[in-house]
Amino acid sequence: MMKKAFVTSLLALLLTGAMRAAEPLRFGTDGKFKIVQFTDIHFKPGDGRSDTALVRIDEVMRAERPDLVLLTGDIIYAKPAEKALRTVLDRVAAHGVPFGILFGNHDDEQGLSRAELLRIAQTYPLNRSTTAPGVHGYCNYTLPLLAHEGADTLAMVYCFDSNAYSQIKGIGGYDYIRSDQVEWYRRTSRATTAAHGGKPVPAYAFFHIPLPEYHEAVADENATLIGTRMERACAPALNSGLFTAMKECGDVRAMFVGHDHDNDYATLWRGILLAYGRYTGGNTVYNHLENGARIIELRTDGQRFDTWIRLGGGRVINRVTCPDSFLRK
Repeated sequence: MMKKAFVTSLLALLLTGAMRAAEPLRFGTDGKFKIVQFTDIHFKPGDGRSDTALVRIDEVMRAERPDLVLLTGDIIYAKPAEKALRTVLDRVAAHGVPFGILFGNHDDEQGLSRAELLRIAQTYPLNRSTTAPGVHGYCNYTLPLLAHEGADTLAMVYCFDSNAYSQIKGIGGYDYIRSDQVEWYRRTSRATTAAHGGKPVPAYAFFHIPLPEYHEAVADENATLIGTRMERACAPALNSGLFTAMKECGDVRAMFVGHDHDNDYATLWRGILLAYGRYTGGNTVYNHLENGARIIELRTDGQRFDTWIRLGGGRVINRVTCPDSFLRK
């Protein structure tokens, strides 16, 4: 009887979690929606240095109480891959908040493919990660953010697989977001705009490897850069036009990436905020910045949003309001 009761309770818990995961993501009664970005956790099972990342995840989640968590790539950095991924996702899921994952260039180097890693993530009731069929890569998906009540979409989150390494002979370095991914974004954005009477819905993009536009932005002597820049953006050599597509569609207001462990800056470039998350991992790979997370707090009016970096011990740095903090007075 005790065993049966335990199984029944466990099933009820799983079903409750599944139903909660299926619920729409909604702005709060205060008119805000908060996202926590963890990036480059680089978790290594059995390496005590990785525990720092888990501690930081707990601290940030308790302090911020977000509505959504996004892990923007290089979540794991050693075998066994499933144990590494589940250790991280178990820690995030324990806080009862919906989450999504994206892949970096190292995640599928640990013995499991992107498809296999995604299937593991999808066993968690609070997971929101999917992948658009027929589109290059994995974890290309959207997350509509609805009003506190009703079915009105007030914001869109676009998640992209920024792939790994260049596949073109004679072109070294990192891969780029492919043309069919850009077209998937265009179709989705235009359909969303059309469904809202021709008015673009404010959108926010997340992926791992920064776009070449990050180079252009920091090279502009008139640009306001807030945060730390300790290395050149490790962007792909080729530009597939995602930034241009976003400007043409007129909806994306910011993009958030990882990949470069010693960068956490944000800068407004041609009307779109280009921002890095804060490196979240322990000292298992190169990093000269204390680990933490980036927080993004959206507002229902879609005119402004706030973002900041949270470190250990309750410290908050680089709090900005976009676009106000980047405009010359």
